[in-house]
Amino acid sequence: MKKIIALSLVAAALAVSACNTVAGVGRDVQAAGSAVAGAANDAKN
Repeated sequence: MKKIIALSLVAAALAVSACNTVAGVGRDVQAAGSAVAGAANDAKN
């Protein structure tokens, strides 16, 4: 029973850290997109 609880806690911790990692990647991609859009606007003007 204790092993099941311990494994559940480890699985929950990994799931939470994976969500944070995916969110971080999303912010990085958004920032890169904004940079490209800004460069395109600068080139257009």
